[in-house]
Amino acid sequence: MRSNVGYILAICIFLGSCSVNRYVPEGQSIYVGNKVNVQPDSIYKPNVSGVADQLEELIKPPANKTIFGFPWKVWFYYWIGEPKDEGGLRSWFRKKLGEPPRYATQRIVDINAANMVAFLDNEGYYRSNAKGKIVPNKNKRKRTAITEFDAYVMPRYVINEISYVVPDSSLFNRDLVLAKEKTLLKKGDPIRLEVITTERTRIDQELKGKGYYYFNPDYLIVKVDSTIGRADSTLGPQQVNLFLETKKETAQTSLKQYFINRIYVNTGTDENKLTDTTGLAARGPLRRGITITDPGNNYKRRIFYDAIGFRRGNMYTNTMHDVSLQRLINLQNFRFVKNRFELVPRSDSALLDVYYDLAPMKKKSLQTSLSASTKSNNLGGSELEVKWRNRNFFRGAEMLAIKAYFGFDVQLGGSRTTSNNIGNEYIRYGASADLSFPRFIIPFVRIRPEKSQSLPKTILSLTYENRIQRNFYTTRSIRGDWSYVWRRNSEVEHTFAPISINFVEPRNINTELLGEVATDPNTNPLDVDRLFRLVDTKFFIMGSNYSVSYRPTPRPFSKNQIAMSGGVEWGGNILSLLAKKNAEGYPKEFLKVPILQYVKVDGDVRYYRTITPSIKWANRILVGAAKPYGNSKTMPIPQFKQYFAGGSTGIRAFRARSLGPGSVAPDTLSIRLLGYQSFADIRMEFNSEVRMKFTDIINGAVFVDAGNIWSFGDSTRASYPGTALISNKFLKQVAVGGGIGLRLDFSYLIFRLDLATPFRKPWYVNEAKTVSDEGAVLEYKNPWVFNEINFGSKAWRKENLILNIAVGLPF
Repeated sequence: MRSNVGYILAICIFLGSCSVNRYVPEGQSIYVGNKVNVQPDSIYKPNVSGVADQLEELIKPPANKTIFGFPWKVWFYYWIGEPKDEGGLRSWFRKKLGEPPRYATQRIVDINAANMVAFLDNEGYYRSNAKGKIVPNKNKRKRTAITEFDAYVMPRYVINEISYVVPDSSLFNRDLVLAKEKTLLKKGDPIRLEVITTERTRIDQELKGKGYYYFNPDYLIVKVDSTIGRADSTLGPQQVNLFLETKKETAQTSLKQYFINRIYVNTGTDENKLTDTTGLAARGPLRRGITITDPGNNYKRRIFYDAIGFRRGNMYTNTMHDVSLQRLINLQNFRFVKNRFELVPRSDSALLDVYYDLAPMKKKSLQTSLSASTKSNNLGGSELEVKWRNRNFFRGAEMLAIKAYFGFDVQLGGSRTTSNNIGNEYIRYGASADLSFPRFIIPFVRIRPEKSQSLPKTILSLTYENRIQRNFYTTRSIRGDWSYVWRRNSEVEHTFAPISINFVEPRNINTELLGEVATDPNTNPLDVDRLFRLVDTKFFIMGSNYSVSYRPTPRPFSKNQIAMSGGVEWGGNILSLLAKKNAEGYPKEFLKVPILQYVKVDGDVRYYRTITPSIKWANRILVGAAKPYGNSKTMPIPQFKQYFAGGSTGIRAFRARSLGPGSVAPDTLSIRLLGYQSFADIRMEFNSEVRMKFTDIINGAVFVDAGNIWSFGDSTRASYPGTALISNKFLKQVAVGGGIGLRLDFSYLIFRLDLATPFRKPWYVNEAKTVSDEGAVLEYKNPWVFNEINFGSKAWRKENLILNIAVGLPF
């Protein structure tokens, strides 16, 4: 049967090839591929690693696609035929399945060879050359050909020194020379046109930051002296000196510093209203050099005084130019923000008038969204969300958002009819209201927002939520926050919440079921204690928190990028002063609710390295700890303040909330009752993955994750055995897993599939492998489980192959 299929396939290809040949003009060949041979100079023998791939990327147009040398897309193009209707089904199939033939011509070959020579010159391989030729298929019946290029590469030139050439000591020339301090042209680096172009742009931006509004990077020229090796015998032969200077034909207006004269703002939809500055002056009052025309009287004037950083008499800077535009955009009140500068008409003028055209957005909006999700712990669900927005609540660009939502999670795998799955399904619903002010609201304090990169925000939020674990109990949460968000520059952002109040209580408890669990002789006493604490403890938390994120802008051509964030949260101190003391051993209460005193610290460090344009290495380290103290030192941290491990954004070889704490085995009674519910006070996690780009849409990844969670204190407080507590042996309790991933990048979202399996199971350190006749453990299992991998076993696949489905990258 297989041989018959092979014969049929061979006949189809032969017939298809013949049918393509009928359409190929006499003396022409279909272009089906290319080859680049790189030959280094035989005397100096330069390093040419990777040069062939770079040259191959320059070849245009791309060759016709083939399978075993057969141009199948061209065959489809002719087989489908010429469509009668360009918008019809045949036209669509022809464009999707086929492609028009591209013929190999010497003219295209010569153009590509010239482009290769230009590229080598731009990369510093001076005096190199390249030639190309057409290589027809040896089988004369196949009218196909490839192009072959031979590149002869000379040694690469490197920079010896860079000089900024100025004719005098004028203010502009002094500022130009000062720009050399941060130059991208470094001694010993290869001479590259791309770096020189970027250096000119950098200098232009630095000069615009000093008032030179009309300057342009094209006014700079870099001259290269490649003869210094012959003139100075102490230098190597492949070195150059660079001389950067301003072109002689540069206009004097481009070498002058400019200052701000008048600022005009128009919030109407008619852009032409700003063309008549006399009319503008009549429409709005002048304050701080800003004339505001607001036909509908929709906005308070202070939002423009805060957002626009320019003031009359200030020097123009590109930094304030960009910051002002970004602030106006971030107000989220305008469909577009257009900005222009005009020179004040005067023979010796160094003044600029600034104009802002703003088109207001619709003030109120209603948005409905429906989402679906699946999780690695065999839960799937959906959520319906309705959000109403008022973008200008008090006429000061305040944003009021009111949201209501309803969602559920149900068990997708396993039996849903057994009584043991009592709390494995969830329903959640609630509402929230957020009011955001584009300024600081602090009593008795006046902060100038023009000192920050973006407008600061004051956010007031109130949230009410019910989370129902079906047939078990309901958690009600009421939370209120007063927070501030600000940034001094584009790299650092701060968030500070001086007041954060949260009330949490369990309700509607299934006491009959809880009694059955408690009286079951097979139930672990620690599990019983944990369940009772879970359903019988109310919390009143009043605290504060602060977080900061740092994402430095990478230097041009840098392959490395880092991002860091961290925060600290604390609570209960103020309330503990107001609360009454209880009997010894019992926590203080406020309104008959225990006060939680705790401190929580989190850190996140990420490092990315670009290996090639299509391969990127991404890494992340997560650490966190939450510890009660004082009034609450014997109380457990509530679950919503604790950590869990596993899941699509964590250690992907383990299901969400299934790992740990420590070396606790995952098959306890509480998991059978409530699903995966492992939480603890400490988290340490490391993730690393290599991301590969196959096409514009299809990407792949290979990853390794490691980490775990642990508890503070003793077994009584943590409600876990001693193997869950943090100790100096915590490294022996680290879980490791890895796998492969598939990502579909649609630009507006990334759909992700990660298939992972455990490499190291930490609970094996407590599981006996060999037991003596007297019952003593002679040997424990090896936590590294590579020897257990068995893709042919259905039971092994069900337990150890974890498929994570998610939207967005894990980090």
